[in-house]
This record gives sequence, C-alpha cells and structure tokens, in this order.
Amino acid sequence: MHKDIAEILVSEAEIEDICVKLGEELTKAYEGKTPLLVGLLNGCIPFMAQLIKHIKIPMEMQFMAVSSYHGGIASTGDVKIKYDLDHSVAGRDVLIVEDIVDTGSTLKVITELLKYRGAKSVKVVTLLDKPEGRKVTFIPDYIGKTIPKKFVVGYGLDYQERYRNLPYVGVLKPEVYEK
Repeated sequence: MHKDIAEILVSEAEIEDICVKLGEELTKAYEGKTPLLVGLLNGCIPFMAQLIKHIKIPMEMQFMAVSSYHGGIASTGDVKIKYDLDHSVAGRDVLIVEDIVDTGSTLKVITELLKYRGAKSVKVVTLLDKPEGRKVTFIPDYIGKTIPKKFVVGYGLDYQERYRNLPYVGVLKPEVYEK
C-alpha cells in the first residue's frame, strides 16, 4: 500500500496532535452538556476513535452511513443515507464527526436533516478540510488541518474501500486510480 502513496500530507504524530487539540476545544465547547457525536461511516472510525480519547466530558455516540462518492475519486453529488441513526436527535447537541470535508454536499444535507429532526444544535468536527473542493457553501466548525485539492487516502479515507488502514494521510499516486 505504501508504494501507492506519492507523499504523506498528515503524519501519525500530526494526527495525534490534532486529536489532542480538537479534544481540548470540544471539551471546553460542550462543558456542562452531553453531546451526541454522530460518526459518518466508514471513514470516520479511526479519527473518531482517537478523538474521543481526548474529550473529557460525558458524551454519546451514534453512526450514520452516508455517501456521495459511490466508489470513485470524485463526489457524484447524489447523497445517499445507507444507515440511519437509532435514536432521536430532538433537543440534542449534535456533533458530526467526519474524516474530510471536500465538496460539502454530504454535510450540508446531513446538517440540514438533523436540524429538521429537531436537534438543538448541529456542528461538524473534521480531521481534514479541503475548501478548494467545495461545490456548496459549507464551513466546518472544528477543523484539524486544511489540505490542498489532492486525492488523499489513509486513516479512514479510501479509494475503492482500500487504504483506510494506513496510519497517516497520503496523496494517492494518480496511476493507481487512472487505470
């Protein structure tokens, strides 16, 4: 897998530093509350698992499977909910945990849906933000690192369900996906 990576954009050590920093921010922001963290599967898993270790307040977790990529390297813009939440978000402070914000389409749809369902507040924490990729106006509330418009994999991010288990975020060599 490592041979398919052109460059490492975010190292293991940097990811840990990001999780510590965001955990401290979220602990302060949600002090006195019990936020519901909603992880967007599958990419959120490594980031969410590392992040929650650094959130020092009571919290709950739920997951949704949402996609707009459907196996390719670019968002189709067609947001599909494959797995929905088990419990109501009505009256809850919801924090969506995402691996990367690229086009913004998926998160715009999901934040609007959760607000419609009666969430008290809906905010987004993301490991990576790629603002050059935006197709809709969307700004995450908590950002680990802003990256350039490159196709990245690792630490939950995939290409055709592969590379999620890399311990860093790297740029995938174009010859891998241009076959």
